[in-house]
Amino acid sequence: QVQLVESGGGLVQAGGSLRLSCAASGTFFSINTMGWYRQAPEKQRELVATMHSGGSANYADSVKGRFTISRDNAKHTAYLQMNSLKPEDTTVYYCNFRDGSVNYWGKGTLVTVSS
Repeated sequence: QVQLVESGGGLVQAGGSLRLSCAASGTFFSINTMGWYRQAPEKQRELVATMHSGGSANYADSVKGRFTISRDNAKHTAYLQMNSLKPEDTTVYYCNFRDGSVNYWGKGTLVTVSS
């Protein structure tokens, strides 16, 4: 089992920045993928960014150039640096941890970007 603790959401003005953190604990393989998804009301959950423990990253087109994902494998923690935030980035962000074929999800953290 893997437990995920997210932090860093909040309210920011358009053009501002926030950094999300997700710390994983429990029992898991050292080779894994951590990342962030987001879900607006009545919409499907969508990928924001993921990073493999080996360092390769994947981003949604809508956040490329604005968001940066990073990891500290020793701390089992992933970070999402979000810059140039837009009102359309407003929603709940969920941390994801994929260990083999098993997905684990955090409870979500709300990001609100005011115009």
